[in-house]
Amino acid sequence: MPKFDFHYFTNLIPLMVKSLQITFGISILALLLGLVIALIIALIVQAKVKVLYPLTKIYISFFRGTPLIAQLFFLYFGIVQLIPSLKGMNAFTAAVLGIGLNSSAYMSETLRGAISSVDKGQIEACLSVGMTYIQAMRRIILPQAARVAIPALSNSFVDIVKGSALAFTLGVTEIMAVAQSEGASSYKFLESFTAVVLLYWIIITAFGYLQKILEKKMNEAY
Repeated sequence: MPKFDFHYFTNLIPLMVKSLQITFGISILALLLGLVIALIIALIVQAKVKVLYPLTKIYISFFRGTPLIAQLFFLYFGIVQLIPSLKGMNAFTAAVLGIGLNSSAYMSETLRGAISSVDKGQIEACLSVGMTYIQAMRRIILPQAARVAIPALSNSFVDIVKGSALAFTLGVTEIMAVAQSEGASSYKFLESFTAVVLLYWIIITAFGYLQKILEKKMNEAY
């Protein structure tokens, strides 16, 4: 039975840490993109905007009903055949778009639920004093909904970070790609994938700690 090569394992960790900026870059950009789209969808659903409302249902159904890896391949290898102008899109951009679009479908439901949890009388009161629907949402409803949505949105970010590991299938050199490459070149797959699993575990655990601090601060604020 082959022994675990701790020397190789410890040398591999710094190499993976260097690629963390790619993982974090994909995750943060995908989160921001997903949040923007999710908020737009949530507002459309909440207001039941004609024409757009049924389209949001199809959008959510598609991205929640198909595997993320299939969406990434469809976006990077498939959609470019329909839209030639996208042929210059690099793998990093494709990963951000794919993961961002996928996460928006889940976060939109979170935001919609959070907005619905705020008493409807408040928006009616806002409209009665001359505020527009958007003003009422921005000034009164969304700040309250954010407190409700934070825990679920934090979990969505965790899913985004873990989903970013699929970016290596498009050729992005993030930490999963480093593990695959180093393991294939040295045949030390156990050490390589142990390193990447531990690294993800540490990242997610650290973010969970920060999430608890954020929730505590928001509870104290309210």
